[in-house]
Amino acid sequence: MGRPDQNQVLRRLPIVVGAVGGTLLFINRLTTPELTGSQARADALGVILSALLILVGLLWQRIQPKPPESVTLIGQEGFDLAEDLPESAKIELAWASHLLLTNTATRSIVVYYKGRVLLRRGILGAQAELSPGNIVQRVLTKKKPVYLVNLSIYPGRVEFDYLPENTQGVICQPLGGDQTDSAPGVLVLGAHAPRSYTQQDEAWIAGIAEKLGNTLSRDLANWRHPIEA
Repeated sequence: MGRPDQNQVLRRLPIVVGAVGGTLLFINRLTTPELTGSQARADALGVILSALLILVGLLWQRIQPKPPESVTLIGQEGFDLAEDLPESAKIELAWASHLLLTNTATRSIVVYYKGRVLLRRGILGAQAELSPGNIVQRVLTKKKPVYLVNLSIYPGRVEFDYLPENTQGVICQPLGGDQTDSAPGVLVLGAHAPRSYTQQDEAWIAGIAEKLGNTLSRDLANWRHPIEA
């Protein structure tokens, strides 16, 4: 179930008041046996005010659109972290994922780095492994993020089987940290509502991904147990 819009009544109030006022003026005009000049002027002014209220209400609907409906993602909440990572990498992954889950519409997170899933957190999908599809592969190759604002309308959604099946929106953010032609990893975020990430959110996510990528590149560079599959 989506969270109710707390401003819905306020946005509709001018339209309702304007429509009720105009209706009452019309009824009053029909039931008045003798129309005076002052009443005609008052009726005209009332009609103008009612029209202005309706116009203001319609403008509010455009300026303050109804937020997208959120859903409860299907799956179990969990926190899967690769056990054989260095402690510093574990701390960085836990910190970054906690910030994203608590400060954005993100409800599911997957970190894929050099051929291996390092972290799954939030609402977990049925599939634990990540096999890069066309979208993720493009993010890795071009090192540019992809934001699918409404996942249900994209044919490529089938590749995100490692996210909850009713995920509404997805951001695939490349993880940098080295000088190779392609990104070594990707941060995949699943949201519980379509069109739920703002431009500020996207910029903030990019900053976290850059820091996370730099940390992983540094901490895993000389690791005895490389994580390449």
